[in-house]
Amino acid sequence: MQSLAMIENWPVPTAATAVVRADGTVSGSYGPASHRFPLASVTKPLAAYAVLVAYEEGAVELDEPAGPEGSTVRHLLSHTSGLAYDEHRVTAPPGTRRLYSNAGFEALGEHVAKATDIPFPEYLRQAVLEPLGMASTALDGSPARDGVSTVDDLVRFAAELQAPRLLDPRTVLEAMTVVHPGLSGILPGYGHQKPNDWGLGFEIRDSKSPHWTGSSSSPRTFGHFGQSGTFLWVDPDAGAACVVLTDRDFGPWAIDAWPPFTDAVLAELRSAS
Repeated sequence: MQSLAMIENWPVPTAATAVVRADGTVSGSYGPASHRFPLASVTKPLAAYAVLVAYEEGAVELDEPAGPEGSTVRHLLSHTSGLAYDEHRVTAPPGTRRLYSNAGFEALGEHVAKATDIPFPEYLRQAVLEPLGMASTALDGSPARDGVSTVDDLVRFAAELQAPRLLDPRTVLEAMTVVHPGLSGILPGYGHQKPNDWGLGFEIRDSKSPHWTGSSSSPRTFGHFGQSGTFLWVDPDAGAACVVLTDRDFGPWAIDAWPPFTDAVLAELRSAS
């Protein structure tokens, strides 16, 4: 895919990318696909997937208490628990505001670890990474932001999101469906969004503007970006997913570079189909 070479012109030391279709075939890649990058918040979709495995295994329930009083696993996954961004402090009643929260994902990790009697990084490895063959991916710290991975590994995860093998497809569909529709909130790096829609661990694009995906991305697009200059999106209407990993922190360069890159990728996919 010629569009992927656009990363060559980005102001970053190292970048790698790949596109994987819904049938698991890789349409193209560019850059060092086996290079390990810090994921920052792209860790969250991996952590969320492990929580959903725990749900299907019966270790946790989505609507059981977890986190602050009145909050549930579902609230924590959808950033509606009321916990503050980076501290275990309650700032709103559960279910009333979309408050993006690293602390919420740390509470999730603690909850699953207690329910399974397995440290969360190890549970993630057993439940998601090992079955998908993601041998270069690891979590050493917070389930909100301390993952490291490669494009090669995240292609495997992106394929799983489009054609689930580890989870019932109905569970994945629920994860990509808006929880508490209509809630507004801050999308980090992009300001106040009304509504600020999320599923279970995945951001849903809908009609958000500005946004880190493309102007031609479908409203059903879901995924996550990270402050380490990383992103993963899946566009069901395009039948494809895209992974980008870099080693320069998110900033104005990414706001300028990412949307036209995504639009070019989607245009090339459309012309090829």
